[in-house]
Amino acid sequence: MPDGTAANPIPFRVTPRAGAQIAEIAAGQGRPGAGLRLAVVAGGCSGFQYTFELEDAPQPDDLVVEAGPGRVFVDPVSLELLTGSELDWEEELIGSHFAVRNPQATSGCGCGASFSLG
Repeated sequence: MPDGTAANPIPFRVTPRAGAQIAEIAAGQGRPGAGLRLAVVAGGCSGFQYTFELEDAPQPDDLVVEAGPGRVFVDPVSLELLTGSELDWEEELIGSHFAVRNPQATSGCGCGASFSLG
């Protein structure tokens, strides 16, 4: 497991707030052991977009990040575009949602789910 040092940076981080929300969503759907799959796919208004889906188990080559009671699964291809990123849960007046803070993204769109790379 990565230790987060400069020589071995953590490839992807999940906040405790996001981990708790994942566990709450999974339990609410009757799937208490499920995790959240975060993937990056081509599309969206800026070139790439994030997708979120509840899955019962990771794939063999996934990075599995545990955050409190929640887990996130990231495939190797998506991880290349997410390295250094953080998944958080944001609650705002207009609604609540998962938010990805991606230092590799050079621009994004107003929806927050689409981004481009330099």
